[in-house]
Amino acid sequence: MHGLDNFVDALTPINLAFALFGVAAGTIIGAIPGLTATMAVAVLVPLTFTLDPASALILLGAIYTGAIYGGAYSAILLNTPGTPSAIPTTFDGYPMAKQGNGDLAVTLSCLASVVGGLVGAAALLLLAPPLSNVALAFGPVEYFWLAIFGLSLIAALSEGNVFKGLAGGAFGLLLSTIGVAEVSADVRLTFGIHILLGGIEVVAALIGLYCIPVLIDLAAHSERHLDLEDSPRGFRLAEAVRVMVANKFNVARSSIIGTIVGILPGAGGSVAGLVSYSEARRTARADQRYGSGEPGGVIASESANNATVGGGLIPTLVLGIPGTPPDAIILGALLVQGVHIGPTLFANQGAIVYTFVWGLFLATVLMLPVGLLIGRYAYKSILNVPKPLLVAGVAFMTIIGSYAIRNSSADVAIMVILGLAGWVLSRFRFSVSPIVLGLILGPIAEQGFVQGWTIGSAIGNVPAMFFGRPLSLAVIAFTLLTLLWPVYRARRNRVAMAAGDEAPAIERSGPQWGSAAISVLLIIFGLLALNDARGYTDSDSLVFPVTVAIGLIVFAGIVLVRSLLGLGEASEGDGGSFPRRAILVLTMLACALLMESFGFVASSIALFVILTLVGMHERWTVRTAVIYAIAGLVIVFGFTWLFRSVLGVPLPVMSL
Repeated sequence: MHGLDNFVDALTPINLAFALFGVAAGTIIGAIPGLTATMAVAVLVPLTFTLDPASALILLGAIYTGAIYGGAYSAILLNTPGTPSAIPTTFDGYPMAKQGNGDLAVTLSCLASVVGGLVGAAALLLLAPPLSNVALAFGPVEYFWLAIFGLSLIAALSEGNVFKGLAGGAFGLLLSTIGVAEVSADVRLTFGIHILLGGIEVVAALIGLYCIPVLIDLAAHSERHLDLEDSPRGFRLAEAVRVMVANKFNVARSSIIGTIVGILPGAGGSVAGLVSYSEARRTARADQRYGSGEPGGVIASESANNATVGGGLIPTLVLGIPGTPPDAIILGALLVQGVHIGPTLFANQGAIVYTFVWGLFLATVLMLPVGLLIGRYAYKSILNVPKPLLVAGVAFMTIIGSYAIRNSSADVAIMVILGLAGWVLSRFRFSVSPIVLGLILGPIAEQGFVQGWTIGSAIGNVPAMFFGRPLSLAVIAFTLLTLLWPVYRARRNRVAMAAGDEAPAIERSGPQWGSAAISVLLIIFGLLALNDARGYTDSDSLVFPVTVAIGLIVFAGIVLVRSLLGLGEASEGDGGSFPRRAILVLTMLACALLMESFGFVASSIALFVILTLVGMHERWTVRTAVIYAIAGLVIVFGFTWLFRSVLGVPLPVMSL
């Protein structure tokens, strides 16, 4: 096998120590909402400058691998993807935790991540040069259609709410255009609001749309976040292995998909996880209920997103084209170490590269014990933390995590506002996943669309540019298949019901005024985008948002008509305290707006005190008050020190 003699070099005590430390550090960082795999690698990359090149790369690869896996913890336990690649993990992981199977979900995510990581590393070891040609075959138009394909997957996963999914995806794409256009100096969709000039940060939006709705409902109800009746039963490793064996084809398919998608620069784990999840759901048996706590959903997502680690390193090492942002940082570290990237890398500096690849194998294997131990601790902690501390602590983490991304309190405010919007949308059966994916894929889609449009205009045939290339047609075919599959399956079910003398009927629940109102707001936003585009000076800034705005108006219009006709599922109320919900949102928003003046520590302590009171549904005692006060101070000062001194985040200080 290639570089087998370098396997011994990877097994040296120092390299094993770096691999173990990297996996543990990456897993912990990835589990904290807002601290992405990119940040994990970037923060620790200075440690590698004085190391041996192979050891440095092993450390960075281990951090990257651990961070991608770590995102599953908060996805399963808090319904908040720690990293964007863990978005599909929330679909079944969080329902499993609500059903008392969070420990099983965590173990499954660890096993699936290890298998996917090994498949990606094997592809990097054996197939790097030939597979790197796949990345070269994709041009700007193919990347545009790939982004649309990713959005179509989420829309299809909405099943009965396909048009709501499409409207949400278009809305997310339009949100991604807010700010200063990259292709020109045009300012788009800011409506004179200064804080929108920098656009909407994807991870801050992800935290808001996924985590804040959970916090809002958590504060409003007296019930615990997760059920204590089924307390942690250990790793449940034997049970998880049986589930993995039963899903062996799902694991293999998802790992291969993750590897291939990882090779495509810019696609990354979020697209890979969604493609794999969609395929798993499409081929599911009748008794498998994906989206309601099906273990196969966690397996598909986690095996795919960890396979992208090895897949993304293929174009990085062979072509010098980073597959993902962490790959770009690793590429920079390689250049600092004097490693010459290119097709001759494996021949000229094979010792370094093969030692690194074997180290990636070792880091992936070490992820099993490390991941199981940390996962079990995380699950028990979430179960045992009192609700007041959980509400205040998670709210504090969302704020410090959102701020740390760009050192901007504006991102924190946007995160809270989007979180409130996500809660409202979810009440009326609008999934937030298409919006998040639209934000993630928007820059890829716009760049590909604008470049394709420009080239097509230059040759005088725009349609041929978008619809005349074989790879584009293949991606379009997959997109149509994904969109039409739910329609076909619904029609097949209706035919089966009719054959069984069960008269299928279109359920009408009366006009759905909430969905109708949201549809009207989306249409208004689309019209505002069209009006805003009239002031753009560059046609390159115009073509994409105008196209997306028209699509948003069309899809939202269809949802409006369906809502007025009473088609689809009606919204359901779950009770809970409205004042507690309002106080939580207003307190978090006030913290975001006042931290620059009063300082991060003072604002966070006030936030912690108020939200602890909001989350408290039982009678206070002196003992609980003292315990909560001490815990709050430890959390605020501890994480403030960590972010300022270790991660180098310049948190605001009092300016009065």
